[in-house]
Amino acid sequence: MALKLPIYFDHNATTPVDRRVFEAITPYLTEHFGNAASRNHPFGWKAEAGVENARRQIADLLGATPKDIVLTSGATEADNLAIKGVARMYRDKGNHIITCVSEHKAVIDPCKRLAEEGFDVTWLTPDEFGRVSPEQVSDAITDQTILISIMGANNEVGSINPIAAIGRIARDRGVFFHTDATQAVGKIPINVDEMCIDLLSMSAHKIYGPKGVGCLYVRRRNPRVRLRCQMDGGGHERGMRSGTLNVPGIVGLGQACSIAAIEMSDETQRLTALRDRLQAGISAGLDFVTLNGHPTERLAGTANLSFAYVEGEALMMKMKDIAVSSGSACTSASLEPSYVLRSMGVSDELAHSSIRFSLGRSTTIEEVDYVVAQVIKAVIELRELSPLYELAMENTDSTTSA
Repeated sequence: MALKLPIYFDHNATTPVDRRVFEAITPYLTEHFGNAASRNHPFGWKAEAGVENARRQIADLLGATPKDIVLTSGATEADNLAIKGVARMYRDKGNHIITCVSEHKAVIDPCKRLAEEGFDVTWLTPDEFGRVSPEQVSDAITDQTILISIMGANNEVGSINPIAAIGRIARDRGVFFHTDATQAVGKIPINVDEMCIDLLSMSAHKIYGPKGVGCLYVRRRNPRVRLRCQMDGGGHERGMRSGTLNVPGIVGLGQACSIAAIEMSDETQRLTALRDRLQAGISAGLDFVTLNGHPTERLAGTANLSFAYVEGEALMMKMKDIAVSSGSACTSASLEPSYVLRSMGVSDELAHSSIRFSLGRSTTIEEVDYVVAQVIKAVIELRELSPLYELAMENTDSTTSA
């Protein structure tokens, strides 16, 4: 089979809609177009049935019950609802929140907003692998702590946090535990009861579902979590999130969860092998390559690599037919290195040279081998222009000869 260009290695950013998901959605765009809140005619009943089936599919993937699932426009809304909702509902019990500096902005920014409102936020620092330890969380808890929010897996480096251990600590100390599991759901097994998770955010478009839909798992008992709603206007979703339900999107989210539940184990093995082939191939052809993130406790499809003496943005420009992500973010004034990598202790120079490769369901061996060859070629060409690389090689040669 001929290689098709361009190649997509940016699945942590978004995924294509799976054909099976698309087929499940289509009837709800045309034939079953009713409003799920219209309960006095068959059009509404059919839409509501699609929504409730999707709730079951989502709940099954998480080890939850359908009534625990609050449907949202995506993980960002779910994060906001969880963090602000808990903080404002339980403010009379405490004003302390624990999170991490390497969280997604959808968690960081709501926490900053709450800090402006007078809440006390503890910002934990991850270790060199991008992980938060249960001991860090335990040490940060006070008698005023009402919420802990730690992500399941990091979007930039793929490192997986010990959320089950953190969840047990939160439960033992009587603190609600929220996890932004946007990158983790569908890639690693999650059971909200076994992991003592009280709130969990996720998004469809990270697991081959459509954009613009997600959900928040909210524990209803042992303990019951109550939220102050962030959007008023009709009392939808148990009064937690008003707005006409996106029926086609929700059906797509449910179908994506159902497929993930069936295929996750085999896909994890396949992607791990492809990821390791990518890393080994690049490392065999280049020196001064560093892996960012945990070597084993990491998402199967994610490899964040730093190429010393090469600028990440320049490397991306060299590989125009490969879609990857850089460790730098363009701002109006400067090119800032990734805050996630900096929080792990990665130097600005290496952070600027990082590339995130995130593989997915459609990734093939042929694509991996092509990307390996193109990365090696591009890095070699860029390093030929770097006096710092030449100096490093001279130092290496002198050390070796000595």
